[in-house]
Amino acid sequence: MENQLFWDKIIDFPLEGRSEKPRQSGLTMVIDKGMGPAAVKDWLTLNAPFVDYMKFSFGTSALYPEDVLCEKIACVRNSGIDVYPGGTFLEIALWRGKLDEYLRRSLDLGYSCIEVSDGTLDIEASTRRETIEKARGMGFSVITEVGQKDARDSKPLSALLDQIRDDLRAGASKVIVEARESGKSVVIFDGEGKLRRDEMEQLAAAAPEGTLIWEAPDKKQQHQLIERFGPNVNLGNIPPDEVIALESLRRGLRGDTFRSAIQRKKERA
Repeated sequence: MENQLFWDKIIDFPLEGRSEKPRQSGLTMVIDKGMGPAAVKDWLTLNAPFVDYMKFSFGTSALYPEDVLCEKIACVRNSGIDVYPGGTFLEIALWRGKLDEYLRRSLDLGYSCIEVSDGTLDIEASTRRETIEKARGMGFSVITEVGQKDARDSKPLSALLDQIRDDLRAGASKVIVEARESGKSVVIFDGEGKLRRDEMEQLAAAAPEGTLIWEAPDKKQQHQLIERFGPNVNLGNIPPDEVIALESLRRGLRGDTFRSAIQRKKERA
């Protein structure tokens, strides 16, 4: 990594094994809620090497002028980052019976990925599979999401496990485990944002290594997942201004994971 050369022979990364781009694991997905093109360009200057996916969340891209949206998408993609509209946006398109039009417009705008979710809308399993297959057939990489946004609509863990398997069979490249922005009362996090380890382990066992992206907006959650799966765990819903801080955590440059790296070195000695 070029940026490390400035500190070469002085500082090595305490937590070893961090993968570099392009990669299939250790992915970081950023949630964007409306940065302008100039802000995105400035942000990419430091953050592009550490980000793999950028989601324009909440359907916010429907509120941009088309030329601004296209500029922003092109800028992100030219920096080696896949970009996609949020899953709720697709749910609205399905609800209105406009899936084909939605996919064609997404392609015309330059999006490289499509997210398929049922976080709000109740979607039949067959419709979900057909949507994944249709998006893939148009050339998109497909990311799906499991877990409901409202805890009152939560599904049994067994249903989420089946959904993960079905999505991967239908051609999804990655499956996101929902945690929203709050990281509370959703799937693997309880009402206080604490990790539900049993649920996490069962979900991890249901998918091939590297296919799940764990939404983890909080630093403590990120730390716990790095502790469990290592620096190359896939993490999502990272705020744009937290990317560098997360990368430092992944590489053992923050106290939490530096302490872990010291302990691991003692255990190997």
